[in-house]
Amino acid sequence: MNILINNSCGKPIYTQIEEQIRDSILKNELSINEGLPSIRTLAKELKISVITTKRAYEELERKGFIYTVKGKGSFISNQDTEIIKNIIIKNVKLYLKEGLKEGKKVELELSEMKTILEVIYND
Repeated sequence: MNILINNSCGKPIYTQIEEQIRDSILKNELSINEGLPSIRTLAKELKISVITTKRAYEELERKGFIYTVKGKGSFISNQDTEIIKNIIIKNVKLYLKEGLKEGKKVELELSEMKTILEVIYND
């Protein structure tokens, strides 16, 4: 697993870890029941605190992406793809609403916004 930490992006490190693992799960890069590195191992690899890694794993577990077996480690959960799809659609709508608000501030027409969306989508 390849996790990259960006100290200047403004996002907490645990959130960066959580998002990257979640994205790997959603892209099927990680299989159901596949083991994740131990909290200590990942912390050592990333040169960060064990507490930070633990928090990322706790968030992933709370959201149902992983499960932990005491003494064995953390593993990828069996996800309901329809639930995940609905969550992603909800997030896309939120981001698009924010973009539309910004576009309206400078009086962009709907056709201009559609063009921008198409360019981004095809990029």
